[in-house]
Amino acid sequence: MVVVPAIAVLVAALSGCGGDDSGRDYAVPEELCGVAVDAGDLGPFLPDGKKVTVRDRSGGGTKVCEVVVDDKLALRATQAWVEEGKTTAYFASGQTLKTPRESAEGDRFRYSGNEAFGKTKGCVDEQHGQELYTAVQAQGSDHEDADAMKRLITAYTSEVEGSPSCEAEGSE
Repeated sequence: MVVVPAIAVLVAALSGCGGDDSGRDYAVPEELCGVAVDAGDLGPFLPDGKKVTVRDRSGGGTKVCEVVVDDKLALRATQAWVEEGKTTAYFASGQTLKTPRESAEGDRFRYSGNEAFGKTKGCVDEQHGQELYTAVQAQGSDHEDADAMKRLITAYTSEVEGSPSCEAEGSE
C-alpha cells in the first residue's frame, strides 16, 4: 500500500517535466525584421521572460534585427553587404571577437554554439562590387548548440536569398 502513494508522487513530479517553456510568457517570433524564421530553431536561443520585442536597428546599408527579452538583448540577426571576393571567415572576423571553428558547405557557413555567419548565393550588387552576408548572434543566451545554430543560419540565409534584401540597392 505504500507503493501506490509513492508512484502517485512520482507521476505528479514527472508530469511537470518536459512540458512547454513554463518560464516563457511570450510567443517566439516567426520573423526577424521581415525574414521568416522557424520558431523551433530560434526558440532555444531565447531566454525565459515575460515580454519579447523585435527591433529593427538597420542603417548604413546594413540590416540589423534585435530580439530583446525583458529589456535584455538576446539575439541579433544581421545582413551586410561586403566587398566581393571576401569569405565568410573574413565577414565573421568583423562581427565577433571569437573565431567560429565549425564550418559547412565549404566554409560558406561558419558557426559556434551561440553565433553563426553565412554567405548568400546569388545576392550580388555588381554596381558596387559587393555580396550579401548574414549573421545570427545569440550572445545574450545561456543556450549553446552548434548544430541548432547551423540549422538557424542556413535557414535564415536561405530566406534572405529569397527576399527583397537579396536585390542590391540601386542595381535595378
